[in-house]
Amino acid sequence: MDLHEFIRLALAEDIGDGDHTSLSTIPADATKRARLLVKEAGILAGVDVALAVFAQVDPALQVDVLMQDGATIKPGDIVLTVSGNARNILTAERLVLNCMQRMSGIATHTRQLVDLLEGTRAQLLDTRKTTPNFRICEKMATKIGGAVNHRFGLYDMILIKDNHVDFAGGIEAAINKSVAYLAETGRKLRIEIETRNRAEVEEVLRVGQSDATRVDIVLLDNFAPDGIRDMVRLINGRFITEASGGIDETNLRAYAETGVDFISSGALTHHVKSLDLSLKAY
Repeated sequence: MDLHEFIRLALAEDIGDGDHTSLSTIPADATKRARLLVKEAGILAGVDVALAVFAQVDPALQVDVLMQDGATIKPGDIVLTVSGNARNILTAERLVLNCMQRMSGIATHTRQLVDLLEGTRAQLLDTRKTTPNFRICEKMATKIGGAVNHRFGLYDMILIKDNHVDFAGGIEAAINKSVAYLAETGRKLRIEIETRNRAEVEEVLRVGQSDATRVDIVLLDNFAPDGIRDMVRLINGRFITEASGGIDETNLRAYAETGVDFISSGALTHHVKSLDLSLKAY
């Protein structure tokens, strides 16, 4: 889904057969101005989405952007002003705020975690633990906050998780079947495989290094920091390494100091409080 399609569906969900409050109370030719106000400190995200929403609702609306995505914001800041048809401003208002508030909350939390990685080689990854049909905005927000976007969906990478391994009949079978599938379909996708213990990592090292069965990334799931450090040494640069599972702001730095390449966190998108913003006439 692209941003235009997301906005179209979101507006259809909200408007239905008409914004009857605005239609009944605001003259059709009324023009007004409003400004988007910050009510809580954090990192701004969603300005580009807001511009797309206003343009899709009414291309004639005039929007003056005063602060850009990624800016540090505080209460009282004005992000943008919008002027034009009053009904159309009101129609766009809630979708703009819903997107920007949640995106700014995600970007704020992401930036806090990214700051904890400073001085290490580790980079923060987002995941597919997103709100259905809102992933495009949530992925934008994590990137604005300083994280790296992992795969967007099931179609742009092969990520062999624990259930895939178990259903396929083990590490070697899962890797071989994935490689065969890519060859048969002519696709060029990276292969990442989840490992749960040293034995599985050793099996990936045995199976996944040849040109014919090349694995790109080893996901080290639910290892303690000392275990991650040991596995990073064992892998010794032969694969990209990613740590996940039970990692939050209390232990993120310890994981980053193991030498792992990436740390993934679903909490970037599913354990987040929206930032308080409002759109007010003036």
